[in-house]
Amino acid sequence: MKENNPHILGEAPIGKLLLEYSIPAIIGMTLTSLYNIIDSIFIGHGVGALAISGLAITFPLMNLLVAFCTLVGVGGATLSSIRLGQKDKKGTEDILGNVAILCVINAVFYGGLAFIFLEPILFFFGASEATMPYARDFMQVILLGSPISYVMIGLNNVMRATGYPRKAMLSSMLTVGCNIILAPIFIFVFDWGIRGAALATVCSQFFGMIWVLYHFCSPKSYIRFHRPNLRLQKKIIGNIFAIGMSPFVMNVCACCIVIFINNRLLTYGGDMAIGAFGILNRIQMLFVMIVMGITMGMQPITGYNYGARHFSRVKRTLKLGITAACIITTVGFAVGELFPGLFVGMFTDSQELMDDAILALRIGILAFPVVGAQIVITQFFQSIGKARISIFLSLSRQLLFLLPGLAWLPPVYGLKGVWFSMPLSDGLAFAVAALMLMYHFKKKMTEVTPHEA
Repeated sequence: MKENNPHILGEAPIGKLLLEYSIPAIIGMTLTSLYNIIDSIFIGHGVGALAISGLAITFPLMNLLVAFCTLVGVGGATLSSIRLGQKDKKGTEDILGNVAILCVINAVFYGGLAFIFLEPILFFFGASEATMPYARDFMQVILLGSPISYVMIGLNNVMRATGYPRKAMLSSMLTVGCNIILAPIFIFVFDWGIRGAALATVCSQFFGMIWVLYHFCSPKSYIRFHRPNLRLQKKIIGNIFAIGMSPFVMNVCACCIVIFINNRLLTYGGDMAIGAFGILNRIQMLFVMIVMGITMGMQPITGYNYGARHFSRVKRTLKLGITAACIITTVGFAVGELFPGLFVGMFTDSQELMDDAILALRIGILAFPVVGAQIVITQFFQSIGKARISIFLSLSRQLLFLLPGLAWLPPVYGLKGVWFSMPLSDGLAFAVAALMLMYHFKKKMTEVTPHEA
């Protein structure tokens, strides 16, 4: 398949297309997850168990970082693939220019505000006097480097959506490779501690940003920067935000939920319980990121064929995506239940933290086999421009089920109540997503228009 011919998305067999687009995305997302895991391993062994807890405190801020980035990047990528399906090359390049500018604006806005009020924010997020120094030192560096992160991640999404999945994968490979080299040097050789881990992350993303910018400046690229396209257009901004609002809301809700989780954990388990959640999060995200790679591979295919009104190809793509995602999360469930100590032991030498993390892992992944389907269905509605449905499905897991579970279960069951609220919400969210999908295909699929957002 020629990567510079995105119109093949409407012609080639779906199975072949899904492999062509998903495998590079899966590799890229897996590398991104490994990137975070490696950071945590270096921090856990090089700085200490409390540093793992301090890192977990930063998760809400990191979720917000991702939220503002995906608001632009995912919205722009989805619009780009739809415009390509409509044979609108100029419109796609206009979207590219707007994505680049909005990434910088969002990074300065979010990073600046968070940096100014960092300590009060971290205390609100569940930091204690013991974990605050680690959380603060890590986030100060990350926030200063947020413009680099935003441009790299946002444009990498557009690169994948415009017919260059392998180059998008190489962006992730480049950043992970640099991080693997730089993190141990900064932490162990230069003795920069958790700041060294953060600096390694920013430096690695800088190299990835250069790679992505070079691609879109090259005359060999099918979609590239042109000076007239580098100006904000109100209609494009509105469409990007409308479609990107789903992952944005999902990540903002994740931020709020993690704040509540951290405070519940601090109340019922202390700093080590927060560290256990940090480890659980990293392990779960390894498999979730693989599923996200599948959805990212699906996105250009469903977006293009939806724009071209090839609805049978859209359905076929969704069916294959759900099957693959459920296999991935079922494997994650099996290995997590059978070998929890093997995973947890990678992060820490502290027996107290290991015991807490093993309990968290065994309970937290009980509904994992159906999590893959729930993620794919939610992202499917986003990829065809059905932002309201996608937002609702995102909110159902976070606000309708997880938040009440966190409110009601811990007072009765203590620390275990925090852990059990997670699989309970996953199972209920899957049921809602499955019902919504069945209703959509039965009543709505032939009624939608390519421009609905």
